Amino acid sequence: MSIRLMALFLLLLFGSTSVLAGNGWSEVAYPLSGPPQVIGSYAAGCIAGAMALPLTGDGYQIMRASRNRYYGHPALIRLVERLGRQAAAQGSRLLIGDLGQPRGGPMPNGHRSHQSGLDADIWFLQQPRDQSLSRSDTEQIEMPSMIRAAEGALNDSRWSSRYRDALKRAAQAPEVERIFVNAIIKQALCDSETDRSWLNKVRPWWGHDAHFHIRLNCPADSGQCQPQKPFPPGDGCDADLARWVEEIRQAALSPKPYRKPEPPSADRLPTACSTVLNSPTASRR
Repeated sequence: MSIRLMALFLLLLFGSTSVLAGNGWSEVAYPLSGPPQVIGSYAAGCIAGAMALPLTGDGYQIMRASRNRYYGHPALIRLVERLGRQAAAQGSRLLIGDLGQPRGGPMPNGHRSHQSGLDADIWFLQQPRDQSLSRSDTEQIEMPSMIRAAEGALNDSRWSSRYRDALKRAAQAPEVERIFVNAIIKQALCDSETDRSWLNKVRPWWGHDAHFHIRLNCPADSGQCQPQKPFPPGDGCDADLARWVEEIRQAALSPKPYRKPEPPSADRLPTACSTVLNSPTASRR
C-alpha cells in the first residue's frame, strides 16, 4: 500500500472512530450491570448500574419510549415512581419524558445534560389516572406550551393547579437538587404562592415551557459524581427573574433564525466512562 493510500486509510479509520465515540452511547441497548455508580457531571458523565423505569406504572407513563431514554440511577427511578403514586392519589397520571440512556453519556439530539442518570423530564400535561395512552400516542402527542411568550405571561387556558401541585411535590423531595422551568412559569408562581420557600429549587431556564426538568443531588454511593455549584439562597423571585422573563418576551417578539445545536461531544467525559461504554458485556442494538 502506498504512503498516500495508507494516510487516507488512517484518516478514514480515525475519522469514523471519532464519530462512533460521539454516538456510541445511544447504540448501547442495556445498562452495565453491577452496583450503581454515577461518574462525572450532569452534562459530561455516564452511569453504571442504571435501572430502567417501567414504561407504565402507578400514576405515570413514559413518552417517546422508542428513544430508549428511560434509565437512571435507582434513586431517580424511585423518585419518579413515588411522584407517580402521589399523582395517582390526586386522580392524575404523569407523562414522563426523557431520563437518560442505558449507560448515560451524550445523546445524539435533544439534550446536553441527562448524561449521568440523575435527570428526568416531566410533562406539565397530565392524563386521568385511569387512562393510558396507546404506544402510538406516546410517540406522537406534542407537549403543549404553558406560556404566552410574547406577552411574558402564563397561558391560563392551559395551566392547571394539578401542574403546580406536581411541580411542588417534586421540589419538596429531599433528593432533588434543582428543577428547571421556564422563567415565565416561575414568575407566575412567585406572584401566586403565599409560601414561596419551595421555589428556591425551581430555577429559570430557556425552553422548559411544556415540561419541568428534575435534577437529583449526587448520591452517596457515587464518589465520582461531580455536583453543580450551589445556587444563591432565597426564593429567586427577584430582579434577575424579571430579566429572564423580559429576555424571553423579546426573543418571542423578534425571533432569530433557528440554528440547530451540535450534539454534545464525548471528548469531555471522564476516563472511567470509556470502561462503562466499552465493557465486554455491552449489548448493542
